[in-house]
Parts: sequence; C-alpha cells; structure tokens
Amino acid sequence: MPLWWRRLDSVIDDDTRYRAVDSRDARFDGVFFTAVRTTGIYCRPSCPAVTPKRVNCTFFPTAAAAQGAGYRACRRCRPDSVPGSPEWNHRADLVGRAMRLIGDGVVDREGVAGLADRLGYSARQLQRQLTTELGAGPLALARAQRAQTARLLLQTTELPVTEIAFAAGFASVRQFNETIREVYDRTPSGLRAEMATGHRGAARPGTISLRLAYRGALDSEHLMDFLTLRAVPGVEEIVPSTQAGTRTGVSSSAPNGVRTYRRTLALPYGHAVAEVDELGPDTDWRRGWLDCRLRLTDLRDLTTAVYRLRALFDLDADPDAVDARLGADPVLGGLVRARPGLRSLGHVDPHELAVRAVLGQQISVAAARTLAGRLADKYGVPLAEPDGGLRVLFPDTAALAGAEPGDLPMPQSRRRALTGLCTALADGTLRLDAGVDREQAAATLLDLPGIGPWTVGYVRMRALADPDVFLPTDAGVRHGLLRLGQAGDPKAADAAARVWAPWRSYAIHRLWSTASPEAVAAAGTVDRAIPGSASNSVKGEQA
Repeated sequence: MPLWWRRLDSVIDDDTRYRAVDSRDARFDGVFFTAVRTTGIYCRPSCPAVTPKRVNCTFFPTAAAAQGAGYRACRRCRPDSVPGSPEWNHRADLVGRAMRLIGDGVVDREGVAGLADRLGYSARQLQRQLTTELGAGPLALARAQRAQTARLLLQTTELPVTEIAFAAGFASVRQFNETIREVYDRTPSGLRAEMATGHRGAARPGTISLRLAYRGALDSEHLMDFLTLRAVPGVEEIVPSTQAGTRTGVSSSAPNGVRTYRRTLALPYGHAVAEVDELGPDTDWRRGWLDCRLRLTDLRDLTTAVYRLRALFDLDADPDAVDARLGADPVLGGLVRARPGLRSLGHVDPHELAVRAVLGQQISVAAARTLAGRLADKYGVPLAEPDGGLRVLFPDTAALAGAEPGDLPMPQSRRRALTGLCTALADGTLRLDAGVDREQAAATLLDLPGIGPWTVGYVRMRALADPDVFLPTDAGVRHGLLRLGQAGDPKAADAAARVWAPWRSYAIHRLWSTASPEAVAAAGTVDRAIPGSASNSVKGEQA
C-alpha cells in the first residue's frame, strides 16, 4: 500500500469512501477522487453516473495522483472543478504550505526550484514529501491545475488555442495538446466543442465568466455584509447585481435584490477587476457555486486570481465539520442552527490586509476605510479608465513605506508602526505569502514596533487562513458575548473559547454577526472598559 494511501486511510477508510460514492455525498468532493479500473476514468464522489462496483474502485487524494496513474477526468462530473481539500487551507506543515503556493501559481511562475526556495527545502525533499502524502509531486500537481485552467478558457472564451496554451501556464503548444488528451481524452478543439457556443461569455477581450465552487452550506449574506462594512473607496464596492458587468462586458445573471462584490486585483503579470454575486434569497445554497466574472489584463493571471478569490470567500472550507463542532456548544449552538455555513473570510492580498489592520488601530471601521481610500488614491496605481466605482489598485508596501507624514493623519506611534510594517514587507524581512510558516510570521510581526497581539491574530486569521485564532480583547467579540448573556472580559472570553477549538476563527465571525451593527462599526475604538487591554489589544477591525 502506498504511503499516501495510508495517509488518506488515517482520515477516512475505504468503506467510508465507498459509502460516500454510493450515496453521491458532495461533502467529500475534493477530499478524495474515485478511479474506476474498468472505464479508466476518475470522478468526484458525487458523480451522478451509475455507482461502480467496489472491486473496481481505487481512491486517490488528489486529481494529479489519479492522472499520474493513467486515469482521465470524467466528462460528466468534471472532478477537476471541485472545491479544494479543506486540509490545504488549514494545515501549517510543509505539504499544506506547498499546496497553497501551488494553488497561487508559484510553480508556473518560478518553477519547482522557486517553490522549494520559498519553503526552505530542497527540490528533492519537496518532491519526496509531496509524493509520499499526495501521490504526486509539485510538477504533476501544477500540471493538473494547468489542465483545469485550460479547460475553463477553452469552454468560456473564444481565444485561439495557442493563446490558451500559454495563458494556462504550459511551456509549449505540444505539451498543452498532450496534457489535454491525457487528462480529458479529447483534443483541445474537441473539448471546446462540448460546450455550446452560447455559453461562452467573453464579450470583450480578457473577460471570463466562471463559477466558484464551494462545499456545504454557505451564508453569502454574511460575506457581503462583512465586505460592505470594510470596502475601501476606489478599490472595492458592493453594488446591486443589476449594475454589475457594465465594464466587464458580461452581465450578472443574479436576480434583482442581490448584491455584487467588485474590486481591483494586483496580480503577478497585470491586474484585474473581479465581480462575485451573492446567492439570491430564493437560491438554494446546495447548487454549490457563486457566479464570478473576471476582466484580466493578462490571462496568465487567471489561476492566481481564482485562487485568491476563493481564499477571500473561504470557499474550500468544510462548513459541516465547523458547524458540527460549534453547533454542539450551548453558547453558539443556536446561532449555528439559525445561520449555517458562516465562513471565515480571508483576503486577496496579505500585504494589503496587514496594512489595513494597522490603519484601523484605535479608530472606527468607517474612519479606517476612508483613510485607506485616501492612501489608495494618492499612492496606488490608477486603472487606465475608471470601472464603475473602481479606479485604483491598492498601493504596494514599498510606496506606502515612503509615504509623506502629512498623508498619514494618525498618532506618531501608529505612523511608525505603519511605516515599519510596510518597510519589513517591502524588503522581505516579513513574509505573509501563502507558503509562509505561520508561527515564524507571527513572531516577526510581533517584533515590529506598534504591533500587538490583536493585529497579529487578525493577520493570522485573514491573511494566513488560520482557522483557530481567537481575539479575546476584540470589541466586537465582547459585544457578541454580552448579547449572548456571557461575560465579555478578555480572561472570561478566552476561557470560554477553548471549547471552540480548532475552529475559533469561525466562532469570532459568529460573535461578530451577533454583535449590534453599532458595536461592529465602532470596533476600531479603544474599549477602556476591558480590563488589562493594551494599546493594541483592542484593535482596528478594519481590514
């Protein structure tokens, strides 16, 4: 038995996997893949096809492992388009960090050597570790991701095949053709022909309409409420869906009354404008996706843009596992049953998130949002032309590190904290990318002047996707606990939260959604009623 198989067996056994396949349980989509020996294809567990016999099934932890064993993707269930395994969001070890960087497109941009260098291991060590646990090395994992990107471009755009090959990250057209044949048992033109022409959505060059898949329940209202409160003018906006798509060239299909989140994205090769619709009031979350539109200046950024949007909305999470734990708690159980599927939002840019967290220290969310917008207008790169309310990319840390003091209307101590943070991010002293070691990053961040426990915890939760952060001195947390009839002081809050591990980041969102709107809006103010709070303990909850 391969070592990676034993790793999978430590989570769920063969009998459980087969029962999931037999019942078409979508909760396991992305957790494992089923290969059928008699047909030579691999599927997601929820594939609607006739359930194969148990003796003909082999289970793989990744699509790349199934492809490496010679299986091709099922054309009916499209297993390459499932949500990612929730393990890669949460694991802090080498494999989890590597998978997050591969998802962000690092192998396509920097090769395996660049990936290994970021992780602090040799390429050989990395290959061995990934193959042991996942049945595939970094090149095979990146290849599977390229194939999925290529399929998306083939079936949603009218781009020439040659352009798609390089946009998806392939080194040559020959490599592209061979991979598509091996993975999908189709030529690129044959794969494109499977999708009706009317479903292709690129009304103007660089525009792509796609679905962001998720598993389990999804409370998209909470996502939009959270982002609306924090939207930076010029960089982000939330608009009625009827106003979305005016510049991307692909109109939103969402019903009236649905909100659309729009923002600019700075990406490795260029930039993008992204739009994501919330679910409508009559839309069943069981459909399993959010509608998204992307207008990219360089199509090579597609993989990275999709990965970062998925991280923002926490779409690879396993809400059933989270809600089962928190729902059994007498304090949070009623909240979970009333609103299943709350996510712990991440961010599209860890550097931007860290900057906005410091900007929001000791001021209201609204004030921090306004300040961030002014800095974006002054130091950000403007779009070639405004796109609705979007006009600028959030400034990079190098630009903010050299900001004029007059552009930073804040106490000197916070100004020093902001410039110190931006300098450390710009020169590489502090790393917050997808593959960073969370403990090391937190320690480096805490050593910077003016950075305290709240800021470190908030950055860990949103920029580094840590599922088990708790902020006992947070004003929104305190108000949420008080509304639930619990003690809100930091010591009591921290003690109460221990039973919510390992999902305390999600518990914070439960408490924030319970706190009054006034309390959340003022969450950046210093709450002197909290005993023992330090100057940075009660934070700016802006980011």
